[in-house]
Amino acid sequence: MGCRRYTACSQECDAHTGQVSRPVPGSFVLIHTRPDHPSLVPEVRLHVADDVVTLWEAMEDERGRQADAPPFWAAAWPGGQVLARHVLDSPEVVAGRRVLDLGSGSGLVAIAAALSGAARVVASEIDEFGVTAIALNAQLNGVSGIDVVGDLLAGPPPDVDVVLAGDICYDREMTERVLPFLDRACAAGAEVLIGDPGRMYLPVDRLTAVVAHEVPETEGPGLRRSTVWQLA
Repeated sequence: MGCRRYTACSQECDAHTGQVSRPVPGSFVLIHTRPDHPSLVPEVRLHVADDVVTLWEAMEDERGRQADAPPFWAAAWPGGQVLARHVLDSPEVVAGRRVLDLGSGSGLVAIAAALSGAARVVASEIDEFGVTAIALNAQLNGVSGIDVVGDLLAGPPPDVDVVLAGDICYDREMTERVLPFLDRACAAGAEVLIGDPGRMYLPVDRLTAVVAHEVPETEGPGLRRSTVWQLA
């Protein structure tokens, strides 16, 4: 999911360049996760955690301070899964185009875009653990050339043709931050697609449904109907 870290840019994020300056060693991610296939996207493998609480504690030990956020990068969230599924099923959405994966988290959507022939993929993620996970997950799937950047929400969107945003409307504050950025991207000519499992803050009155799938819950049993929406 990833976008939860955007509530405040951590001290590891350079406010001028948008780059995360201190990603963690890859060995940390490899020790505390295992490769697995997201339920809806079996073509892709990700380093995921079985015990989020244990991983969270390990993150704090690694940095010697309280973690800025839980390890959202160590799971495949439903909005990201439905976006990745759509990109793989309809590669023309990204093929030959420049793509931004906003709030990349594990890098699932960015990887799907690269596998579907995107000309360039930018993954926006400010969690230093997530930055490392994106690189490892890309390597795990034989993907190269994903450019990882930090917090973009306060400025103009990068020069891309498509913005893919999974699981971004999880609370009012985040929604109020991210929607102006997506509006700017749309005004600049980008196609904006949002993946969401039916969260209450999603502005459905402004969106057009593209495709929906039942996705297994990330945090417990059951299924959540998750939809790819287009912002007009």
